[in-house]
Amino acid sequence: MKRKPKAKLLSLALGFSVFFAACGSADNSVSGTTGAGSVPTTVSAAPAAAPDSTRNVISVNSSETVTVIPDIAEIVYAVRTEAKDAASCQQKNTEDTAKVIDLLKSLGVEEASIQTSDYYMYPIYNYSGNTQRITGYEASTSLTVSGIPIDGLENILSKSVEAGINNIQSITYMSSKYDEGYSNALKLAMESAKAKAQALAEAGGCSLGNVVGVRENSNYSEARYTDHALSAKMRNMEESLAADAETGSAIMPGEVSVEVNITVEYLIQ
Repeated sequence: MKRKPKAKLLSLALGFSVFFAACGSADNSVSGTTGAGSVPTTVSAAPAAAPDSTRNVISVNSSETVTVIPDIAEIVYAVRTEAKDAASCQQKNTEDTAKVIDLLKSLGVEEASIQTSDYYMYPIYNYSGNTQRITGYEASTSLTVSGIPIDGLENILSKSVEAGINNIQSITYMSSKYDEGYSNALKLAMESAKAKAQALAEAGGCSLGNVVGVRENSNYSEARYTDHALSAKMRNMEESLAADAETGSAIMPGEVSVEVNITVEYLIQ
């Protein structure tokens, strides 16, 4: 894993707010006289309330990004069938889906990794003239296949296309090291936040105290990213097989970015 470079480590003009209740003390008494020759009087202000410690803080935002290499993939297949009547359409779709599942098992995919994620069937209409007429039915079953090792993905895709599966909705690349990368990014963000807060405290003539609050603003994402370009390419069986034969592997997972954003509050003294 590697940390992406930042243009400026300390950005004092972006994403922070500083609250100073008091870094020192002040004399609240006021002296004066009631008039010429009068006895001088001293008026003391009412004792100030104890400073609200929740306002004696520096609050800073910090963002960090690290990258991890994908090593697993998830494929979503769509098995579509058409027939003249609804019963035949449903039966044919069930049979075609079973063939896809059997194929995936023969390629080493465990049954627990295959899930029916969507199903629909709707009538096909003929709108010629002013009459709407049902001419048949279309059914579609979506199969989500997860936990596929990257080094075996190309073979599964090629065999799927050869077997007649020409509708792949999406291919998502993931990393088994994502959680580790996320934790590292959080640690880096805390280091950056402390450096920012330290600079702000020095600029304000104060000293930096302990952390009194941390808020995680980023959203942990299970879906790392989806290669729609590849899945669209795989929909065309003949072009895909020909291109892969000439150029070799079509699998280019690249890197997955792990991004975090936090807000940290420090006491100031």
